Amino acid sequence: MKRREFIGKVGAGAVVAGAAIAAPAVHAKTKIKWKMVTTWPKNFPGLGTGANNLAKLITEMSGGRIEVKVYGAKELVPAFEIFDAVSRGTAQMGHGAAYYWKGKSEAAQFFAAVPFGLTAQEMNSWLYHGGGMELWQEVYKPFGLVPTAALNTGVQMGGWFNKKIEKLEDLKGLKMRIPGLGGEVLRRLGGTPVSLPGGEIFTSLKSGAIDATEWVGPYNDLAFGLYKAAKHYYYPGWHEPGTTLECFVNKEAFDALPKDLQVIVLNASKVANLDGLSEFTARNNKALHTLVNEHKVDLRKFPDEVLVQLKKVSDEVVAEVAAKDPMSQKVYDSYLAFRDQVVAWHDVSERAYLNARAL
Repeated sequence: MKRREFIGKVGAGAVVAGAAIAAPAVHAKTKIKWKMVTTWPKNFPGLGTGANNLAKLITEMSGGRIEVKVYGAKELVPAFEIFDAVSRGTAQMGHGAAYYWKGKSEAAQFFAAVPFGLTAQEMNSWLYHGGGMELWQEVYKPFGLVPTAALNTGVQMGGWFNKKIEKLEDLKGLKMRIPGLGGEVLRRLGGTPVSLPGGEIFTSLKSGAIDATEWVGPYNDLAFGLYKAAKHYYYPGWHEPGTTLECFVNKEAFDALPKDLQVIVLNASKVANLDGLSEFTARNNKALHTLVNEHKVDLRKFPDEVLVQLKKVSDEVVAEVAAKDPMSQKVYDSYLAFRDQVVAWHDVSERAYLNARAL
């Protein structure tokens, strides 16, 4: 009887041990809850909604195994503090633009926009098939972040100005909201670049704190009501010919995911990247029509002589920035080699076709 009683106790213990061993499998089915902080105003068309779309894609593609909650600028952290917030794990994801982080790494700017650089199609090609994404990962690795391309605006507009730009000298003394490498070009030409999050642009332009601003394009600019603060609307966006917006993930949080969820996060970003560009392409023309025909905006092209000088100075500035450190030079060399290669192809494909279509 004692022996049977002992065996029964051992069996019961084995059941308890088995339950303990099975616990991780139950844990694996637990929903993972992530926070995404953004540099954009909450639900702002195109950019804020792009972040929302990415969060929705991750949640749906994972079958609800990852739930992502989006926080607009200032809801959890200020717009320009999201990089540090995700790096230290306050949030698991961030949604912004890499040129905002040039203070962290000069090389980061190349993954957002380069003046007179790659278009959206060319940028995606460099990132996904030209070695750009591997370099981006290398740049962000010291900060404990995994970067992804999550949206592209396409060619942007040149910006809103309270005075006409008829010659290069008109840029001197101009206080303009313009980030990244484009801002350095303006500085070289005697202007003052100002870095402002989107939510502060309208009031700064309206009050005269800045004389001009670039933002994105008609779709976003109409939503911000920038036509109420400046009347001259210039094109083309020489400074941002195909701006990649990013999602970066805390590396520890990313590495803790099972492999299938890692793939889902990365591929959801690719879907969001394509969808965002498609939305901007679809909506910009209608918004431009509204700005010009309903709000009587003065639509103007930068004079060719101004564009020629902007390109000359841009090439000088970008090369100098690249020479500041080995990582920037490494990224620039890759970017430049790919640009030369893709331009040669597009001269006989995209450019040739567009010229033919215009006949």
